[in-house]
Amino acid sequence: MAEQPDTIANTAQFEYWNATAGDKWTENQKVSDRLLSTLAERLFQHAAIQPGEMVMDIGCGTDATALFAARAVGPDGGVLGIDLSHAMLGLARTRAEAGGEAANLVLEIADAQSHAFAQGTFDLLQSRFGVMFFDDPTAAFANLLGALRPGGRLCFVCWGPLAKNPWFKIPRDAAVKFLGPPKAAPPHAPGPLAFSDTDYVDRILSAAGFAEIQINTEASELVPPSTVADAATGALSRGPAARMIGVHKPPPETVAAIRAEIERGLSPYYVTDNPRVPAYLHFVLARRPE
Repeated sequence: MAEQPDTIANTAQFEYWNATAGDKWTENQKVSDRLLSTLAERLFQHAAIQPGEMVMDIGCGTDATALFAARAVGPDGGVLGIDLSHAMLGLARTRAEAGGEAANLVLEIADAQSHAFAQGTFDLLQSRFGVMFFDDPTAAFANLLGALRPGGRLCFVCWGPLAKNPWFKIPRDAAVKFLGPPKAAPPHAPGPLAFSDTDYVDRILSAAGFAEIQINTEASELVPPSTVADAATGALSRGPAARMIGVHKPPPETVAAIRAEIERGLSPYYVTDNPRVPAYLHFVLARRPE
């Protein structure tokens, strides 16, 4: 495993993303970028990046959103992309260099909760599903607030409730059917759905010092792999079913049964040549007070 910097507060997340998780997301970068392409476009509309701005991309992963920001700010602006995964940032650097964005894009291993950012530097903090994993979300957003200039913006997208997101619910239900329910986690425990409760998000940001908080809940669509078989393969590699299989380590015939159940659940979305899976998302905007 990669060496952990002393400034990492979210130790469990660092270990998770630098074990197998980061490698799996890196291997599936093209699938993930395609899956999230529609909602990424909506995130950028909300973020309204301007030429010359300084932008931080939190949990930038393999770099799709940071690369967009680097293009949007142009040569007079700059982008800092941060993540915990060495593997994902390695691919991000390769993509940035190949695309010619390396000049105004810096990529760093950093924990947003504890990293000593230059104060009052950024016009915008943005994130696509990268802010739901903090051990102490209030402390993390308070730390990020300090990196914003007065009047600077925060803009991120996070998942809504499980019941309204079949991309998560169908694989989870399939795994539960054959493995039983997972151990109950504390409310709002770090994870993809930690910010599904908008009141909770509002409380965190208010406590961290943000103002003008707006949470826009929107229906969207995911662009899944072209076949339901490929979608099921992905669900067995990443996400709730994959995590439960990793814990229980069931025999191959049980994994095959889970896979078949996932395919049955997703098949209604594959009735055309251009499958789409509905998604329910929160687009969150806020500002640092002047």
